[in-house]
Amino acid sequence: MLSDSGRQALREAEALEPRAETFLAVSQQLSGRWPERLARVAVDQALLRQRAEAKFPRASEMLFLREALEQATSAQLAAHHAARLRDFAPRYDLGCGLGGDALALAALGPVVAVDRDPLRLLVLRANAGMLGLGDRVRPVCGDLTSPGWRLPGAAGVFADPARRRQGRRIHDAARYDPPLEVLLRIARSVEGMGVKLSPGIDRRQVEGLGAEVEFVSEGGELKECVLWFGAPRSAGWRATLFPSGATLVGPEAPQGAISPVRAILYEPDPAVLRAGLVRRLGELLGAEQVDPELSLLASDDVRPTALAHAYRVLDVLPFSEKSLRHELRRRGVGRVTLKKRGSAVDTEALARRLRLQGDGEATVLLTRLLGRPLAILMEAARTT
Repeated sequence: MLSDSGRQALREAEALEPRAETFLAVSQQLSGRWPERLARVAVDQALLRQRAEAKFPRASEMLFLREALEQATSAQLAAHHAARLRDFAPRYDLGCGLGGDALALAALGPVVAVDRDPLRLLVLRANAGMLGLGDRVRPVCGDLTSPGWRLPGAAGVFADPARRRQGRRIHDAARYDPPLEVLLRIARSVEGMGVKLSPGIDRRQVEGLGAEVEFVSEGGELKECVLWFGAPRSAGWRATLFPSGATLVGPEAPQGAISPVRAILYEPDPAVLRAGLVRRLGELLGAEQVDPELSLLASDDVRPTALAHAYRVLDVLPFSEKSLRHELRRRGVGRVTLKKRGSAVDTEALARRLRLQGDGEATVLLTRLLGRPLAILMEAARTT
């Protein structure tokens, strides 16, 4: 893909607008002009660029590797990481992969990008050049577990260890590649460092490390946990949301009064949940938990926030399938979104059994409050 013929084949592949189901047909069409292997690689690269658009605004100018793309940091989150390392020099991206973080750091100045996969480094070098950052990125092939590995003490470092093995996610940080222990040794030797972990990390593995623990969501989906060591550390626990950039820091508020369901019900963003800051959010919103075991907050009025979804409560019913079906049909609801918190009900199976007809829409939360199974009928409430 880096040769003139490769670039031309890729341009022609993109012009044919391939889809996964048309891969073979488009490859065969392209092989009339190019060698069969080049044609297949060009079509595959065109498909990867399509997938990458969700992460990289300039994906149409870049090259990708399938597995590396799945693990790549989005440009939005990479810019966030880079901003927290803005005041450091030199800067390093350890376990850089395709270089999402390296490219964001390069926008600030020179960066050393380290990976032990020479193919990924080759792709990073090509992408840096195509994006006009080639003179700022220095790829280095190296193994972070090598005993002789050292970094300058003044460095700002971001590390993204491999968290998949044979296609399966790894949640135990001791089994990352390199393991968290190796990265902690590096963190103790430099002035500032961020370490990206799985968002499903066991909180017990990150407590007591002397780091800020930041959980980050993007578009309402939990994406990562990042440990910040040294100067970038500014809190104990933090939740950060994108694209809004909203952030909430700990410590968590003490357990307060338990509230009945009221006019407004808040569902905190998953980053807030994982950071353990539900009650802290409740303090900001003038809202209280409806159950000490649930992450739902109740209030009499809605306040602007990007940290939670707000719903206006329409009705609260003791839950049974029969009574829920009756109420939804009475309201003319034909399309229902079923959510659950603390309920064992299979919502997908329930949705099929309801057999609703009508033009209306509704959101129903199935939950247990203080041991009572309830169905809460809701509609979205504007919070911005």
